[in-house]
Amino acid sequence: MPTNSAAWINEKRATLKVAPAPYTTPNEDEIVIAARAVAVNPLDWIIQVAGNMAYRWLKYPTVLGSDVAGEVVEVGSKVTRFKKGDRVIGHAVGSDKDSNSAARGTFQNYVVVLERMASAIPSSLAFEDASVMPLALSTASCGLFQKDQLGMQFPTANAKPNGKTLLVWGGSTSVGSNAIQLAVAAGNNVIATSSPKNFEYVKSLGASQVFDYKSKSVVKEIVEAFKGKVSAGALAIGTSSAPACVQIIGQVEGNKFVTMATPAVSFDVLADENRKAFTQLGIIRKLITSNISLQVSARRRGVKVKFIFGTTLKANEVSHAIYQDFLPSALAEGRFPPTPRAKVVGKSLNDIQTAMDIQRRGVSASKVVVTLS
Repeated sequence: MPTNSAAWINEKRATLKVAPAPYTTPNEDEIVIAARAVAVNPLDWIIQVAGNMAYRWLKYPTVLGSDVAGEVVEVGSKVTRFKKGDRVIGHAVGSDKDSNSAARGTFQNYVVVLERMASAIPSSLAFEDASVMPLALSTASCGLFQKDQLGMQFPTANAKPNGKTLLVWGGSTSVGSNAIQLAVAAGNNVIATSSPKNFEYVKSLGASQVFDYKSKSVVKEIVEAFKGKVSAGALAIGTSSAPACVQIIGQVEGNKFVTMATPAVSFDVLADENRKAFTQLGIIRKLITSNISLQVSARRRGVKVKFIFGTTLKANEVSHAIYQDFLPSALAEGRFPPTPRAKVVGKSLNDIQTAMDIQRRGVSASKVVVTLS
């Protein structure tokens, strides 16, 4: 049996510590991946610094992390898509309430992943580049394709234009980058926002028009861009994105639905070691009041708003449609390049805490990755 190690978080708000970890055999519908690269998401440091405010069900010590790329070393009894030695990516869901499993976090050498949340990757794709995808891809897929969200048709290799236009607010983010590509592959036109330095990058993903999200006239400009077009809805990414999307979608023809990938309040202040004792209470209060304000504004404009939880696809047909039907061939044929680019900052489990700190300070059009041998 392989010898495993992990970057453990031993208690709420603790710094990660590398130590031995048990090797866990997969359930019948799972695979075990020998991690070759793992990516860091904002969710990881938010869980770390927010303690019991976020994911309060977690049992400590535990292992965080959602994104992994590597090689299959063991498969469950009912797994048919994978075999030992296959190169794959996986979206691990160990932090979910119905999992709550250290073995299913990615910050370790051997990671247990659901078969339906994994995809084969071609030999031409480096593990570090592939590792940027899973959580962002899943989150975008939940928002775009789930029946209780925007409910788009699934992406295909040769989708015909469907005459609808999606707004992606935050097009250069991890979720936004994947959403643009998925939406285009599903036949949609895409209008996006980003900072001007990322305009060309966002257009390269398939967006037909990109607007500066900081412009004072951006709402008016995007409403104008929607003239003559039918809305497919909007995907809001960023703390100030949802109110702007509601204003826009409320003024255009078509689907009046805004799906939110980001809470309306920033958690950045929680990373300040000198923060005041009641900071968390202040954030909770802002979350409540901002959500009430958003819902009132949306209702007044006839717009529906709903938050995305990026792992819900594991329990519905979207996981199968994306990770089995679409992604393997799209990657192999080069139709879906992994985005955003990998920013490799370390080469061992000991570097993951540093990677989380770098991610917390902010990155643009990239994702923080640690490779593992």
